[in-house]
Amino acid sequence: MNLHIKNMVCNRCKMVVKAELEKLGFNPISVELGEVSLAENISANDKLKIADKLNQFGFELLEDRKTQIAEQVKTSIINLVHYTKEPLKINLSLYLSEKTNLEYTQLSAVFSEVEHQTIEKYFIAQKIEKTKEMLTYGELTLSEIAYQLNYSSVAHLSAQFKKVTGSTPSVFKLENLERRKTLDEI
Repeated sequence: MNLHIKNMVCNRCKMVVKAELEKLGFNPISVELGEVSLAENISANDKLKIADKLNQFGFELLEDRKTQIAEQVKTSIINLVHYTKEPLKINLSLYLSEKTNLEYTQLSAVFSEVEHQTIEKYFIAQKIEKTKEMLTYGELTLSEIAYQLNYSSVAHLSAQFKKVTGSTPSVFKLENLERRKTLDEI
């Protein structure tokens, strides 16, 4: 049986969810961002117990199909932007369609309805948050960051960064004007 879980955005989230499910006596076969496969089917009462336990850690059990699709899109984008080691040289619509086995037009419509923003805006927000992280670490130049995140130029990254945050990457790095957000706050 598969459970869809909102706000799983990192490997620590996966560890927490797995540990809590095991404490409740369940046997997770796999725990991925946003989804858990259990070896057994569970009752409605068990689902309530799981939901209550996960809520204590800021997670939410998703029942609605549209919400599950939107969460799957968010999880796929987070994986792509934050956990893929290779530069982002992929068509986002194709990537999401392959990850979800749904047409991009359907994904786009459902995502916009559930999240009240477009997939593109969410993707940009994730890329800007990754830029903030990279700037904070100071290991890469702005040019290298632009390449890693598949921006056509440093100017394009800088313009998008300023549009989203209100400051340029250089000012952000020097003055740390805006604190970084956790991935589930984006």
